[in-house]
Amino acid sequence: MACLPILYLSIACALFGAEPSTQSAKGPPNIIILLADDLGYGDLGCYGHPTIRTPNLDRMAREGARFTEFYSAAEVCTPSRAALLTGRYPIRSGMCHNRFRVLRNNATGGLPQSEITLAETLKKQGYSTACIGKWHLGVFSINPDHHPERHGFDHFFGLPHSNDMDPKPGNPAGAPGKLEQDPAWWNSPLYRNREVVERPADQTTLTRRYTEESIAFIQKNKNKPFLLYLPHTFPHIPLFASKDFRGKSPRGLYGDVVEELDHSVGRILQTLRDLGLDQNTLVVFSSDNGPWTSHNLAGGSAGLLRGGKGSTWEGGMRVPGILWGPGIVRANQVITEPASLMDLFTTCTLLGGGEVPKDREIDGVDLRSLLKGEGASPRGDMLYYRGQQLFAARVGDFKAHFLTQAGYGEPKPVAHDPPLLFNMKVDPSESTNVAQAHPDILAKIQAVVERHRAGVKPVESQLTGQVTAPKPKP
Repeated sequence: MACLPILYLSIACALFGAEPSTQSAKGPPNIIILLADDLGYGDLGCYGHPTIRTPNLDRMAREGARFTEFYSAAEVCTPSRAALLTGRYPIRSGMCHNRFRVLRNNATGGLPQSEITLAETLKKQGYSTACIGKWHLGVFSINPDHHPERHGFDHFFGLPHSNDMDPKPGNPAGAPGKLEQDPAWWNSPLYRNREVVERPADQTTLTRRYTEESIAFIQKNKNKPFLLYLPHTFPHIPLFASKDFRGKSPRGLYGDVVEELDHSVGRILQTLRDLGLDQNTLVVFSSDNGPWTSHNLAGGSAGLLRGGKGSTWEGGMRVPGILWGPGIVRANQVITEPASLMDLFTTCTLLGGGEVPKDREIDGVDLRSLLKGEGASPRGDMLYYRGQQLFAARVGDFKAHFLTQAGYGEPKPVAHDPPLLFNMKVDPSESTNVAQAHPDILAKIQAVVERHRAGVKPVESQLTGQVTAPKPKP
């Protein structure tokens, strides 16, 4: 088995045609965004987990910046990914819905062509672009307009949606918290560009194969700037780890999966060092939303935070945020100011010499000075949507909840009048409501919310359409 990674890398390198020379460090920086799926705030060693071993991410945090208040723009997959790539709350693009919440494998909707992605802004500046991993912004076998290549990516290798969305008939894996899985129970297709290369995808190999494909892309493009967007399939349920990692973590299978992700990060960072690209590359590691806590040991941990995936409590939307890049990010920083995955759109577009669109509202802010340790975060507020409804808002240190709902199992949201109010700096667990003592702060937050709502134009949801007819051949 030890020779398989070399074999995968050799095949991928042959496909990409890697060249021997390296990119000059004087040009625009390379951008790599590594996104875990359903990884919790408390699931990494550098965020306090006692038994999941993540030495590569821990080193990445020491050599770069670790954010303690880093946010997704949504509490589930599809809208959070749309927000990352566009720098916009998903309410602006229609990539949210109160009932459906995420795109299913038979959905007709997807990221609108009118949206401008980070891949598109950087491609205009001469960047090569790749999406390697889980897409989940439209089923392109149903509508070709939803393929990553229609949104600025030159190359795609991965799954079109979550790994649990195409179960085979009779699949016995539906019980919450079920750890033992068989890859044969699932029928997810693995694509290279528009061609299905494996179905069902062997999910035990996905993390390794994404890594090898990413390394080949980096080698191919080491002489010019590139954007690599690597949204991993895991630790979304069902959980799968390769034979090299299965049964190795004290945390069990979930720990095995996360430790393999950490190994992937280490291989990618080492590739940058080996190629001399480490001095001119920004690498980001984060998660699309919080952990799927209702799945017990099959789900992750939000640490000291309340709630998890599917909720607008902190555990649903505050995620790990590690940014690394010598010359771009000052080393050994712990940044305690708020930032968001949406900010990557603005920050990376500007780093690459591109222009932030002026014909639409962009919610991402520029973090360049903050990353260099030269200024405060320009993010003054954070809005917490669940579907199309605004559940909560944070302004400065305080967060107000207008509605609350558990991620799963609570049938309807609970309204709060007056809103619940928590001080995020002293009570990140949201355990002590201080609304009665701070009516002035509630009024200030309410004013920010009203200004935001006045600037949001109604957009039809893209998540409602589904088909039952056979899917056309891709």
